[in-house]
Amino acid sequence: MSLGRLGGVYAMLHAGHEVADHIVQTNNQARDKGEPGAKGRRACAKHVATLTGTQGFFLALGCVAAGERLNARRVMAGLAVNAVSHYAADRRELGILPKLVDRFDWAGKRDFYELGDGKAAPCGTGAYAIDQAWHVGWLAVTAAIIGGGPG
Repeated sequence: MSLGRLGGVYAMLHAGHEVADHIVQTNNQARDKGEPGAKGRRACAKHVATLTGTQGFFLALGCVAAGERLNARRVMAGLAVNAVSHYAADRRELGILPKLVDRFDWAGKRDFYELGDGKAAPCGTGAYAIDQAWHVGWLAVTAAIIGGGPG
């Protein structure tokens, strides 16, 4: 695996994530995905499905542009890991991110996590920033899975 290949895979995954999270995701999905029960699970599953499809599209676009092939098993495995990590964070009912913040509060992130009320600046809260940092970290893991090994 070359670092350039890994970087290219990461760039396409990240672009797909941004488009899927901020453009493709419907308002209903964004509003409901963290709600308890079947309604929340359904909304989150739909969001993660469109996220994964969007990332797959961006990976395919990158491969066509670069004239490169990726290992299909690695792509499927990487996208599955990313989908599970994304679902886990977006299902607020599970409380993954607040638990993570509390577990590693040596960095004083609880106050940061609670920054902003989500109404005045829904994309400017501490919780949103930590959510996105979680997703970006998992994008790096996903890129390593997909971009590693022979094509």
